Amino acid sequence: MFYGEVWTLSECSETGLQRVSYELLARGRELADKLETSLCSVVLCGNDLMMENDIQQLIKRGADKVYIVQASQLEHFITETYSNVIRDLVSRFKPEIFIAAATSMGRTLMPHISARLHTGLTADCTGLDIEPLTGNLLQTRPAIGGNIMATIKTPSHRPQMATVRPRSTNPAPVDESRNGEIVRIGFNPDLEDKRVSRIGFRKIDESSADIQSAEIVVAGGKGLKNKESFSSIIGSLAETLGGVVGASRDAVDRGWATYPHQVGLSGKTVAPKLYVAVGISGSVQHLAGMKTSENIVAINNDSEAQIFKTADFGIVGDLFDVVPALTQKLKKSRMESE
Repeated sequence: MFYGEVWTLSECSETGLQRVSYELLARGRELADKLETSLCSVVLCGNDLMMENDIQQLIKRGADKVYIVQASQLEHFITETYSNVIRDLVSRFKPEIFIAAATSMGRTLMPHISARLHTGLTADCTGLDIEPLTGNLLQTRPAIGGNIMATIKTPSHRPQMATVRPRSTNPAPVDESRNGEIVRIGFNPDLEDKRVSRIGFRKIDESSADIQSAEIVVAGGKGLKNKESFSSIIGSLAETLGGVVGASRDAVDRGWATYPHQVGLSGKTVAPKLYVAVGISGSVQHLAGMKTSENIVAINNDSEAQIFKTADFGIVGDLFDVVPALTQKLKKSRMESE
């Protein structure tokens, strides 16, 4: 049985396609090129949620083909119905590889699909590649509490499936010269699982702990020495910059910050415009969670700290002197500009 294409699962909402859809295209384009096959994006959505410009964005950012299924029954994400539709698509078009984001949708939907297709799934990957001799998908993810990186493959079953950490790579760039094929597939009403219905939606509080969508993250590590210093120094700088508080695993383990603030392989992956690392040495696990940030500033008294090898700007000095002085300078500058 022939399997060929590389698929990515796009996610859409009332505001259009989510950023992670373009991140997956960057991953998928690399895999498809190595396999010399087509990259296809799969979109399931309600009748009014997908505009022509959104579809063209997928093509301009790397997709050779877009499979789109639109129906009122797909307006809201219902695992069972989405799974039925995608399982039907897989049986018809037989992709070689199928990847999705490790979002709430991807983490729920992909295991459901893989179990029904009797194939493997590697969750929460930070790296994907193709094995040269076999063409198998190499799926790399943290294991044993983030202390090692494991590479997994599915040699005997297809499609090879994986979920990828959001913000672990940059979105694929726009190429206005690209053209592609749009395949519109009619919704089969028999695929709707009527045992499940959406009765309401309650949004969680995304205030201070929403580090993945923040444009500025100020993160603190064990160099802060205690909870009081962490709260006052990191919190004050984050507030002054208009950002949110992040933390290393060491800081979270010590109870200085809660888990939703944790950055790293065992926490969240972030890619803000500005990432300020204060008192963080820069372990491999932490760097993997923030290395795609646009601008990284490190403040540490150890000039040999690993964080400086990743940082765009570094300040070697005592954070208890540097950060309060920096915060005051920023506050003064803001007041003068107002």
